[in-house]
Amino acid sequence: MLVLAQISDLHLDGTPRATERARRVLDHLRTLPGPVDALLVTGDIADHGAESEYEEAGELLGLHDPAAPFPFPVLTCPGNHDSRAPYRAALLREPEAEGPVNRAHRVGGAAVLMCDSSVPGADEGALDEGTYTWIEERLDALDGDTPVLIAFHHPPVVLHHPLPDRYLLTQPRSLARLLERRPEIVAVITGHAHTPAATTFAGRPLIVGPGVTWTLRLPWEGEQVADREAPVGLAFHVLDDERRLTTHFRTV
Repeated sequence: MLVLAQISDLHLDGTPRATERARRVLDHLRTLPGPVDALLVTGDIADHGAESEYEEAGELLGLHDPAAPFPFPVLTCPGNHDSRAPYRAALLREPEAEGPVNRAHRVGGAAVLMCDSSVPGADEGALDEGTYTWIEERLDALDGDTPVLIAFHHPPVVLHHPLPDRYLLTQPRSLARLLERRPEIVAVITGHAHTPAATTFAGRPLIVGPGVTWTLRLPWEGEQVADREAPVGLAFHVLDDERRLTTHFRTV
């Protein structure tokens, strides 16, 4: 059994409010009685894509202090508010490079592909041709029996709210074709919408993680779009030995 925590949409902007909300959920995860196998952070880590925002994120996520790491791996991917160059330089502390920031990880008996669905200068998302090639290559390198989860920022389906539905993953049929021919992919995990949601896509579970910075009010919950007073949300994804994914949503 594999247990993955997920947070999304921290939107760190240097303000005390953003820092407090991120620290609240990360302190909760650090002090869990039983540690999870990994933490997925599915984009919009920074609000303006500034290096200072990624420096703060790196400290909060335990990526920059070898003496104070998280008790489990922290896996990240960019969102539409993120900027690839400072993300690489200040968060990952990697050399400058071109193209999407895609990373593959082995977690227990599974593989987790953290993909970059950001489109520089735009709010909608896309997995470009290079990313699809990268995914196929990573899958080919596995044995075909290893369960794979794919995580990125933008959901590929409508969520029945006009705000996130304006900025979804474009060309979702390309993703559907990938899932149809690669049965080892057991689920898709995204963020972006600031609301916990669960549905299916191309016959797989599609889970949308809640936002840290604020929670989306659905149309029938009132006219105000952003509930800035809602508790901080997170998700726990459990992948069992039968490749069945169960998700639990929590607030802190």
